[in-house]
Amino acid sequence: MKELELKYGCNPNQKPSKIYCNEGELPIEVLNGKPGYINFLDAFNGWQLVKELKQATGMPAATSFKHVSPAGAAVGLPLSKVEAKIYWVDDMGELSPLACAYARARGADRMSSYGDFIALSDVCDVSTAKIIKREFSDGIIAPGYDPEALELLKEKKKGTYAIIQIDPEYVPNPVEHKEVFGITFEQGRNELNIDRDFLSNVVTENKDIPDSAKIDMIIALITLKYTQSNSVCFVKGGQAIGIGAGQQSRIHCTRLAGNKADNWLLRQSPQVLNLPFKDGMKRAERDNAIDLYIGEDYMDVLADGAWEKIFTEKPAVFTKEEKQEWLSKATDVTLGSDAFFPFDDNIERAFRSGVKYIAQPGGSIRDQNVIDACNRHGIAMCFTGIRLFHH
Repeated sequence: MKELELKYGCNPNQKPSKIYCNEGELPIEVLNGKPGYINFLDAFNGWQLVKELKQATGMPAATSFKHVSPAGAAVGLPLSKVEAKIYWVDDMGELSPLACAYARARGADRMSSYGDFIALSDVCDVSTAKIIKREFSDGIIAPGYDPEALELLKEKKKGTYAIIQIDPEYVPNPVEHKEVFGITFEQGRNELNIDRDFLSNVVTENKDIPDSAKIDMIIALITLKYTQSNSVCFVKGGQAIGIGAGQQSRIHCTRLAGNKADNWLLRQSPQVLNLPFKDGMKRAERDNAIDLYIGEDYMDVLADGAWEKIFTEKPAVFTKEEKQEWLSKATDVTLGSDAFFPFDDNIERAFRSGVKYIAQPGGSIRDQNVIDACNRHGIAMCFTGIRLFHH
């Protein structure tokens, strides 16, 4: 198949629409549903991300994409009991490594992952398909599917769930093209191989970066490689926990990603784990309620007439002081940035979310100010020397 006609482009008024190869055949097969233009953008970006994560770490990888940026990305490390609970998979028994990877990718920022397009590095197994089946999602791309897993996925969305199989051996042309306003842009593909060699230039007084943190640095950098710039990524324990994408200001990226990382940490607090939800509430409704409860608009779920619809009894307010006390326990978080930090305010904000390790290109005229800020907080930082813009 050299081309595939699509219903429309980014919007319903943008017709005609298709994907095609100038040379050879498309490396994909649509096994179910009718993926759209944005679905394929998410699918192809997501597939590159998880393929590179698998190559770099040797572990199965998954990502949850929305609007051409990842909402989450992770490798297949086991889940703790708390993680299984906050990802709503604690009732599913033992999970495969691939299923753990997707539970992590989906669960880091569940508000953003709602209606995601999934990419998996490995053949989708039954364990992973069972998680996907009960989440609201637009589609999936993977190098293959176990027969039972495929049948489970085909049942989603009344049989219209988009399922794409990609040839894992496909290698694209090293030169890529993009047309904007009738004008064609050409560039070499970003085939940068991100590995541990990127992390050798440690510029801070603290040069102790354990192997687990190096894995998290690699996850952050590969995730940023496929995130709309400017972008910053917080990672802990083999998964992105906060991604700030598409911001014009670097500090706004850091604040956005840091706030998402804080929300991930707050979800693990006793106040949130013990919320008395009413039986029968859907996961998305619980996610929305938790997001409000831990945020500034908590009275939207705690006001009289509101809490009765959500909880069996009225929870206590999660005070600012209690949240700060819980967040003060955060540590060993890794931060990656797709370009240099121009000011040390980024470091100060990162430190408040438990960041202990940083990977960034360096190259700012204020690099020393940033290094000094890291030294004040005992943060280990490496300069990669490579920018990772993506548009």
